[in-house]
Amino acid sequence: MTTHRKTTDDQPDTDGQASTLSTPDAEPVEINNPNGHGAATTARQWQVLSQLQRNRWVGTTHIYDQLKLAGFKISLRTVQRDLNALSKRFPIEKNNANPQGWRWRDDAPLQSLPHMNLSQAVAFNMVEANLTQLLPPAILDELFPWFDLARRQLKNSKVTHSWIDRVRIEPATQPLIAPHIDLDSKDNIYHALFYQLQINACYTRSNKSQASEYTLNPIAIIQRGVIIYLLATRTDDPEAIIRTFALHRFDSVDILETAAQTPDGFHLDTYLDAGSMGFSHPLFGELPSRGKNTAIELQFTKRAGKSLTESKLSDDQTVTLNDDDTLTVQATVNLTSQLVWWLRGFGSGLLNAEPVLLCQAVLDKPTDVE
Repeated sequence: MTTHRKTTDDQPDTDGQASTLSTPDAEPVEINNPNGHGAATTARQWQVLSQLQRNRWVGTTHIYDQLKLAGFKISLRTVQRDLNALSKRFPIEKNNANPQGWRWRDDAPLQSLPHMNLSQAVAFNMVEANLTQLLPPAILDELFPWFDLARRQLKNSKVTHSWIDRVRIEPATQPLIAPHIDLDSKDNIYHALFYQLQINACYTRSNKSQASEYTLNPIAIIQRGVIIYLLATRTDDPEAIIRTFALHRFDSVDILETAAQTPDGFHLDTYLDAGSMGFSHPLFGELPSRGKNTAIELQFTKRAGKSLTESKLSDDQTVTLNDDDTLTVQATVNLTSQLVWWLRGFGSGLLNAEPVLLCQAVLDKPTDVE
């Protein structure tokens, strides 16, 4: 009798190559089923188990529908036979409702629970598609087997067409191609951040042609558009100013054994809410706090400003429809280069902006970003 290969110490592989299911306290046993046998039966019955939950009854019709989505061509009666057969070997139970429901018993040991159903496979697939750039190698190494399992779960599933092929994340701005990042540098930065270690880095600033060498305290990773930034302090800076370093400008990174130091009281959300990633504009340097939390007033054509009636600039935003069919928007925001770029995108649809320095930046002055 064959048994399952293992992807981890306690999670059996579900690639359909085995012909048995295992219980926690017994030798692997083959489950007899008149509608199939071998790998196909095992794969189907494993999917049946994967639909069950603790503390919640799941109807046989729901399980049947999920199996159809997964590409199994079976009848409702087959699902009912599978559940009755599985209940003899696994800690699952049924109720007396009509239609009948099934669930894992309260005393079911955790290791007996199947480890991925279709919903989970969809979630892992979307995580792989959208978040792998932000995950450290230590976590990615653990997730890759799950990503692989999710792909195999969805390979022949109708879910691939009914959901994954119908969902996309599109940028609100002009799509850009991400710059090349040295993978060794990226891995070392993420590793150091994950384990809170200092790094020694060769980094080329945007306005320099030669790389400089820094010892850095990694603090956080932020993705802004297609650019990934490291927040860090330099060990040669007595003021410990938090600086931004674009990952694609790192030429090399070495992990040090010394612990990284995070500024006292630093909170990433507070840092971002203060507009620190918006980048400063030279015209706003003469304003109090460099233009943070500044009241602005914008006048748009009705057509150009319509989107701001649905998506606000700030919680205190107000929109007024004027007699001349224009819109006046008042809000409190941080004056940054990002705001300037955004307002320039309205073109002639933006009629006026206050304070005067904001209008000057949008209409007259070029943006100067480090």
